[in-house]
Amino acid sequence: MATATAASTLSWLHSFGGTQKEKTKDSDRNRVFVVFAQKKAKRTRKIILKEDVEYLGKKGELLDVKAGYFRNYLLPMGKAQIITPVLLKEMKMEEARIEAEKQRVKEEAQQLALIFETVGAFKVKRKGGKGKQIFGSVTSQDLVDIIKAQLQRDVDKRIVSLPEIRETGEYVAELKLHPEVTAQVRLNVYAN
Repeated sequence: MATATAASTLSWLHSFGGTQKEKTKDSDRNRVFVVFAQKKAKRTRKIILKEDVEYLGKKGELLDVKAGYFRNYLLPMGKAQIITPVLLKEMKMEEARIEAEKQRVKEEAQQLALIFETVGAFKVKRKGGKGKQIFGSVTSQDLVDIIKAQLQRDVDKRIVSLPEIRETGEYVAELKLHPEVTAQVRLNVYAN
């Protein structure tokens, strides 16, 4: 068995240019050694998040993550996708659509603000007490009801910001119709 192993080693050594003794004699010859190297695996992947991932990012973000994290967690859970040119094109179209929708909503809010500011003062009638005092107070729900009755517009009472109204007089209320659009509405409170 040992002789078979030695013979196979010798034949293997001869295929590369001989034994050790022959190598020293033939050191003048040019030898070409072929080295096969594997390409390194990509360590990161470019992905897009399909939903918010804690400590990583929000939906629609483009990120570089480690290949194992993507392969073992994000992909099986359906939280991410590898970026492709088609996916990038779809993403840009979706962003453009969302931006157009935001712009449309903002323009509607600006038109509604213009309507509220040109209407003039809304009149609120309350039962009066001594002097300028009224019984109860005027709430944001009261203003919403008046707007619905006069302008046939539904307004959420949470967007109405009113000062505390416990006396007759003129007041200014703010309606936050959009994060960038606020309407000023005047109120005339009088007692019967």
